[in-house]
Formats: sequence, structure tokens, C-alpha cells
Amino acid sequence: MAAHAARKKPLLLHPSCKPVLFMLLLLPLAYLVIAAATDSLGANPAEALIRRSGDWTLRLLCATLAITPLRVLLKQPALARFRRMLGVATFGYALLHFVCYAVLDQGLDLAVILKDIAKRPFILVGTAALLLMAPLALTSFNRAIKALGAPRWQQLHQSIYAIALLALLHFFWMKAGKNDFGEWSIYAGVIATLLGWRVWEARRRVLPAAASSLSG
Repeated sequence: MAAHAARKKPLLLHPSCKPVLFMLLLLPLAYLVIAAATDSLGANPAEALIRRSGDWTLRLLCATLAITPLRVLLKQPALARFRRMLGVATFGYALLHFVCYAVLDQGLDLAVILKDIAKRPFILVGTAALLLMAPLALTSFNRAIKALGAPRWQQLHQSIYAIALLALLHFFWMKAGKNDFGEWSIYAGVIATLLGWRVWEARRRVLPAAASSLSG
């Protein structure tokens, strides 16, 4: 009977799913390390590392935001168990993005970095997004949820929506210098869809409750 029950367990609940996801999340980092070590990043490896780590930050941010809509629409509650890992990975690549900028572009000169952040708006909003992500990554553990309490923890983690908008603005201003908005438009469309679904879902839940209270 126990073996039969194990066979019926949903695939997304299999113990190997999280390790597999963890390995998949490390693949972009492994590629960047190998490409840097073999001098395969093109004529400007520093810029390539900064840009590609930023690209992966946006991709993983979209993946993190997609978990809840997919969980609801596909009726797969087990998807929620991967959200925190994706969120922490998003912060990891965002931190790598900033470290590459600070070390490779600014020579890790703190005074120069602070001056550059204050002078260039797209770096300012990118840094703000990273700073907002840090508390989310640091509290993405069961012990932190218990310490904060579920309501406060959920309220804190709602800042992911502001982070997504700041990340989009960061990418927009970066692309504006080259008047190249094609790639940005894709990310903007994906994030707008994911946030728009949340607004629609919230309204769908609130309107029947409001109608019920009025009729009562």
C-alpha cells in the first residue's frame, strides 16, 4: 500500500525535484565562469558578464512571479515549493550583476561607485531593486517566517512587485542609450501580464465579497 501511495504522489512533490532545479539554476553561472576562464565572452568580457548576469536576473524574476499564476491556472499547488528557491536564485544573480559592475567596471572603488550610482539613474534604480531584494532573500526560510509571523512575512515579500518595476525601469534606461527596446518590450509584456493577472485575481475575489456585504 505504501509503495502504491508513493507511485501516486505528484511528480512535482518528488524529492529529486528541488536538487534538479538547484542544478539548473547553477547552469548559467557555470556557463559564465567557463566562458570567462576560456576567454569566450567576446571583445568586451567585462560588459558581457555584467549584461548576461543582468539578463538572468530578469529571467529568474519573471520565473518567480510566474509561479503563483501557473499554480492556480494549472491547478498544481506543488509548484509553490519552488518559489523561494527561484527567489533566492534571482537575488544571487542580481548580486552577481552588481559585483561584476562594481569590480569589473568600477575597480571596486567605493567612492567612484557611490558617485556613479548618484549620477546615473538606471544604476540608482537597479541598486534600489537589489537592496529591496536583500531582505526577501534573507527571510526566505521557515525560521524567518516563524520569527516574523506569516502576515508580516507576506507583507514584506509583496515588495517583489516594486522590485519587478524597478528592474524593468533599470533595463529600460540602460537600453534607452542605444534606442533598443525590443528585448525590454518582451520583459515588460511578461511582467505586465504576471502583475495584471494578480490585479484581476484580486478583483475577482473582492467583488463577490463586496456584493454579498451590500446585499446583506
